[in-house]
Amino acid sequence: MAMIAMKAPDIQVTVVDMNVARIAAWNSDSLPVYEPGLDGVVKQCRGRNLFFSTDVAKGIAEAEIIFVAVNTPTKNYGVGAGRAADLRYIESVARTIAEVATGPKIIVEKSTIPVKTAEAIKEILGANTRGIKFSVLSNPEFLAEGTAVQDLLNPDRVLIGGEKNEDGLAAVKKLVDVYARWVPRDRIITTNLWSSELSKLVANAFLAQRISSINSISALCEATGADVDEVANAIGKDSRIGPKFLKASVGFGGSCFQKDILNLVYLCQHFGLPEVSAYWEHVVQMNDYQKQRFSARLVRTLFNTVADKRIAVLGFAFKKDTNDTRESAAINICRDLLAEQANVVVYDPKVPANEVLVDVLGKGCTNPRLSVAQTPYEAAAGAHAIAVVTEWDEFKTLDYAKIYAGMPKPAFVFDGRNILDLAKLREIGFRAYGIGK
Repeated sequence: MAMIAMKAPDIQVTVVDMNVARIAAWNSDSLPVYEPGLDGVVKQCRGRNLFFSTDVAKGIAEAEIIFVAVNTPTKNYGVGAGRAADLRYIESVARTIAEVATGPKIIVEKSTIPVKTAEAIKEILGANTRGIKFSVLSNPEFLAEGTAVQDLLNPDRVLIGGEKNEDGLAAVKKLVDVYARWVPRDRIITTNLWSSELSKLVANAFLAQRISSINSISALCEATGADVDEVANAIGKDSRIGPKFLKASVGFGGSCFQKDILNLVYLCQHFGLPEVSAYWEHVVQMNDYQKQRFSARLVRTLFNTVADKRIAVLGFAFKKDTNDTRESAAINICRDLLAEQANVVVYDPKVPANEVLVDVLGKGCTNPRLSVAQTPYEAAAGAHAIAVVTEWDEFKTLDYAKIYAGMPKPAFVFDGRNILDLAKLREIGFRAYGIGK
């Protein structure tokens, strides 16, 4: 919404949310989301044609186009628990729009949702008693956290799905015209509703599949003496494969990949495709295995016990350049180490200490074995091992000789992102290990 406001200064963009604290943060000098470049975009547009408000009814009443961008987490109850998307917030928004809208609206699905969700939204909107016409479009978001502003400035594609009738085509054209202010027309793809909804799930599933595929090979590399980075480079030179998403790591995280694959798994089961469902489910299982394998290797290498040993975990966000910790591999690593009675010290440059504690332990829970450091040097001081779990650039340039001097010997480094020079670390004296090496 901030990018639309910047690129179309004649369009008024209002972001509404019932969460008072969240809206207050968006109106402050300290935004609730860390994203490189976002701060400047928001400050340029806020108060001019970009507004943040808790007056949901007013926002709906005044808008021509309403983007629905609420959470669609994986259900943890009832039918489809652990796989299906929880659509309660989508339904709640649709009912609110139907209740307070005073004229025709274009409703745009921005949340990642299962195929055919638009059908439910249309039914709820169509049940309004005032005869108001609504058009429903699908416009999934393909930006990546950490590069979101650049992804929005220069997108690979913008996807808009709508119904192939007069009203649907007119609604699609209106949204196309918004994006066409800065996106070349040949990058704006229009499809039917169901193709658009499914494309988002499939895109994330394919990307996650590539990560799980190279991670499965990293286990084989460790067993045979091959180097997974060399293997990835060799196969990535094949133009049919390409180099992207072939970086072996401790595992993927974030709000989308696992949730969307599990949603795809549930859809395949629902439509009677068990073999297809099992295929995609294994992508998630491989990701879980990779995280467990990293923890197990650390424990095994430290003479089969980390009880009462200090382990420094560098990085807690699911990837660099974001403060998002959803499904972060670090959560699992910390829990595994705590289960082994290790003393775990976490450092992350953007994730607050209270969030680390809540993510690992749960709300209101404490564990004296888990603490958060203010600097990587503080985390590593006296540690038996360092585990690099997020690929923050600052971890590449730390003074590892200084860190080594303050650690019990033998001192270990486990690079879960393959960003460090293992040979140099070994020259210092570390016993250094990477994924797939």
